[in-house]
Amino acid sequence: MLKFDQVLHARLGSLQEASSVWSEAVSKLEKSKDKAETGLKGKAEKADWKGENAGVTQAFVRKTAKEFGDALIGATSIRNILRDAHTEFQAAKSELEKLVAEAPGKGIRIDQDGVVSYLIHPDRRAKDYDGPKPEQADFEATRSAIKAAIDRANNADDVASRALRGLVGTDKNNFSGTRYDSLGAASKAQDAEDAHAAYELYKKGDEATPAEIDRLNALFKANQKDPYFAEKFALEVGPKGSMEYWADMGDPSDGSRLGVDHRDKLKELQTNWSMTLATATHSTSPEMEQWKADVIKAGGEPIQTRGTSPYGFQVMSNLMRVGDYDDKFLKDYGNGLVITERKMTHDGRLPADRAWHAMGGMPSHLNWQGGDLGNDPMIGFMEGLGHNPKASTDFFNGSIDLTPENSKDDKKIDPFDYFTKDREWPEELNDKGDRTKEPGYNALGHALESATTGHPYDADTEGLKDVRTKENAEVMQKVVERYGDDPKYMHKQPGIDDSLGKMGAAYIDELNRSLETDSDTTMEEKKNSPFGYNDDKGKSRFGEEFDTGLLWNRGDAVNFMGIVSQSETGHATLSAAETLYTTSVLDEVGPKPGSTFDERDLTDARTTLRIGSEAQGIMDESRMAQIDKDYEKDSEEHKKAVGRTTEWVKFGVGAAAAGGVVALTGGAGGVLVPLAAETVGGAVTTFIGMEADDMAEKYEKDELLKKKSDDLKDEALAMGKENSLRPGIAYANAPGWSERDRNYLDEMLVDEVRDARLHARDNSLPDPYEKK
Repeated sequence: MLKFDQVLHARLGSLQEASSVWSEAVSKLEKSKDKAETGLKGKAEKADWKGENAGVTQAFVRKTAKEFGDALIGATSIRNILRDAHTEFQAAKSELEKLVAEAPGKGIRIDQDGVVSYLIHPDRRAKDYDGPKPEQADFEATRSAIKAAIDRANNADDVASRALRGLVGTDKNNFSGTRYDSLGAASKAQDAEDAHAAYELYKKGDEATPAEIDRLNALFKANQKDPYFAEKFALEVGPKGSMEYWADMGDPSDGSRLGVDHRDKLKELQTNWSMTLATATHSTSPEMEQWKADVIKAGGEPIQTRGTSPYGFQVMSNLMRVGDYDDKFLKDYGNGLVITERKMTHDGRLPADRAWHAMGGMPSHLNWQGGDLGNDPMIGFMEGLGHNPKASTDFFNGSIDLTPENSKDDKKIDPFDYFTKDREWPEELNDKGDRTKEPGYNALGHALESATTGHPYDADTEGLKDVRTKENAEVMQKVVERYGDDPKYMHKQPGIDDSLGKMGAAYIDELNRSLETDSDTTMEEKKNSPFGYNDDKGKSRFGEEFDTGLLWNRGDAVNFMGIVSQSETGHATLSAAETLYTTSVLDEVGPKPGSTFDERDLTDARTTLRIGSEAQGIMDESRMAQIDKDYEKDSEEHKKAVGRTTEWVKFGVGAAAAGGVVALTGGAGGVLVPLAAETVGGAVTTFIGMEADDMAEKYEKDELLKKKSDDLKDEALAMGKENSLRPGIAYANAPGWSERDRNYLDEMLVDEVRDARLHARDNSLPDPYEKK
C-alpha cells in the first residue's frame, strides 16, 4: 500500500514513457491491421482458390488478419490502462502537492507523514495575531482530502496491475482480445447525464411546473442509491445550492402555488432529495469532503429568499429527515449545529426558540413531511440520527468541544444531558395549527431508539436481529438513569413516551435480571440468574464486566419501568414485551416438553414466572396510579382509561419471532423484543397463537361506563395478574407434553404462582406525575 510520502514524491516519468511507447505501438498496429485486412485478407477473399487449398488457406489468412485486430485491441487497452493510471497517480500527487502548498494559507501544517496540525497553535499565537484560524471542520476536510488522494493512488495501482495481468492472458499463441473502457464509461455517462438533467430542473426553483417536479422526482428515484449520480448532483448544485432551493420552496410570500396545491409532490421531493444527499455524503472524494465541510460552515449563515431568511442549519436539517447520512458527517454536522446554537443563545442563557424562530413575518415552511414546519434544526438532525445507529450511538456517548480552537478552556458539553435535560425544546406549529413541543421530543426519542437498539428507529422488523452492543447499552444506561430518576422528564417531554417503551422492550431481558436481585442497590446479578443476555459460556454481549454485573440496579429498573408505564403507550409496550420475554425464558430454563422431570427442575421456571408477574404488577399499579391522578374518579375518561389497560394482551398475538427477537404487532408495532434463545421454543409459538381477551371486549361501552371506577380497577388489575401468567399456560400447553404433564405443570407452576402473592415484594413505586 502506498503511503503519503510515496504518492507525494512519486516519480511518474517512466510510467508516462511507457504509455507513450504503447501509443506508438498502437499507431503501428493500426497500420498493420489495415494492411492485413486490405492486403492479406482482401486478396485471399478475392482469390479464386479451388479445392482443399481454398478451405485451409483462406481460413488461415482470416485468422491471421484477426490476430492483428486483437493485437491492436490489446495494445490499445494496455495504453489506456497505463495512460489512465498515470493520470490518476498524477492527480493524486497534484492534489497532495496542492494541499501541502495551500495548507499554510489556511493556518494548517502537513508534515512529511501527512499528519495535519496547526501551523501556529492557538496557545502560541501572539496577541496581535491576525492570520488564519482554522476550525475543526478545516482539519477534518484536509485529513479527508489527504486520505482520498492516497486512496485514489492505491486504487489506481490495484486496478492497473490487475488489468495488465488479465491482458497478458494464458494463451501464448493468441492475443486475448480483451477490451477495456466501455461499460463503465457508458454507465457513468448516463449517470452524469441524469445528474445534469436534475440540475437543470433544480435551476427552475419554485417556478417549476408540477410536471417538472414530477420529472425531478423521477430522476431522483431512478438513481436513488447510485453514489456516482448522487455525488455528481450534490457537487453540481453545490453546498449552498440545496439550501437556497429548499428555502425558496419554503418561502410563503413569493406567490408559488406548489406548496398550496401540490404538497404531496414537495413531500416526495423532500424525501428523494434527502436520500440523494445522504448517499452522496458517503463519498470520500476530495470534492465531497470539501462539500461536507462547506455545508457545516454555511449552517450558521442566513439563506436569504424574498420573504424569509432561515439559517443554513435550519434548511439542511430538513433534508436529513430521510436517508442514511455518513456517520462522520452526522457527527461533525451535529457538533457544528450545537456549537452554533450555544453561541446564538449565549451558552443557553436564552431559550433555543430565540435562535431559530423568526421574530417577525411569516415563518419558513421547510418541512413537508408533516408534524412541524421545520424551524427547529435539531428535529431534522435527530431524525437523521434516528436512521443511523452508529452515528447516534457515538453522538450520545461523546462530548462536544464548544471552543475547538481553544485547547485550554476545556469547554465541553454532554450531548445526552443537553438534549434530554438542559435544552428547552421550542414549540412547533403542528399539522393542526397548534403549538407543541411534541415534534422535537418525538424526534429525540427516534434518535435514542437508534442509539440504544442498534437499528434505525423505523426499520422494517422483518429479518432484524438483536445487534445491541456495549456502546448501545451505555446509552441505555443513561436513558434509564435520566427517565427513571423523576417522572417529570417523561411527562414534560410529550411524544417521547412511545420511544421509551420501545427502548425498555429492547432491554426487557436486562431489566428482568435486575428485578430478580434481593437488594435495590446491588450491581451484581443473583447467582445463576435465568435472565439477561449471556451466551453458552456465560459471557455478556455488553462486555466482561456484565457477565455477572448489572446494567442498572433493581431500584433503577423498578423506577424506569414504573415511570414509563405511567404512560398508556409505555405500559402497553412494556407489558407485551414482558410476557413474550418471560415465555421465551420458560422455553430456555424449564424442562423440555416430553422429558422426565421432578419438582426441583421447575425452580428456574417458577422464578421466571414470579419475576414476570412482579414486573407486570409494577407496570399495572403505576398505570392505575397515573390514571387516578389524570382523571376524576368515576368520570367517563377515567373508566375508559382503565378499560384500555388490558388491550396490550393482543399485541403478542400473531407476532413474528425469528433470529432471537420477536416483533410485536398491533398498537406496539415496530417493537423488537429480545428472546432468551435464537431458536423459537414451543412455549413462544403456543403463546403467539393463543386467544386473548381484554376488558374492551368483555364490556360494551355503555356497560363499562355504568360500573364504578374502583370496581373496574380491581377487575383490570386481576386481569393483568392473570395475563402475566399466560407465559406459564403457554409453556404447559406447548407441543410435546403429555396430558398428565400438562396438568402437573398447570398445578405446580401456574396455580402455585397464581395462589401465591404475585407481587412478592413491596416495591417502592415512583409517584404519579401531577400535570399542571
